[in-house]
Amino acid sequence: MATSSGNSSMTTKFQSYGSDEDLQLLMNQRKRKRKQSNCESAKRSRLKKQKHLDDLTAQVDKLRKENTEILTRVNIFTQHYHKVEAENFILSAQIVELSQRLQSLNDILELINTTNGVYEMDNCYVTGATDYNFMNPMNMLYLNQPIMASADMFHW
Repeated sequence: MATSSGNSSMTTKFQSYGSDEDLQLLMNQRKRKRKQSNCESAKRSRLKKQKHLDDLTAQVDKLRKENTEILTRVNIFTQHYHKVEAENFILSAQIVELSQRLQSLNDILELINTTNGVYEMDNCYVTGATDYNFMNPMNMLYLNQPIMASADMFHW
């Protein structure tokens, strides 16, 4: 006989299985299956979580290694940059010094061309002594000076 209530229909089903003992046994069996299913699901969840944690740990290790490699390359490029910068500064100083020397030489040539063989030496004018004044090594000492800029001048 069917009733309108869901519980009574379930009770009727269970009554068809037999005694209360059978009913209790069936409920315990279902409870064990549910427990086992829950345990397996929890185990899968723990394994999935552990795999995710392992993947993240591996990714952190990989990123740290990449970061170390990048920092090493940055340090190498920085050292190279400072070396090139120092060389550039030296070359710039040498350009200034050589430009000044060139200007001095041009001034001497202009003086030679404009005085037409008349040279001033200690407030005395000497004519026709071109080899004495211009070619005299004592008058050309500033031309033989070494370029002073060097890497030793610049310490970072």
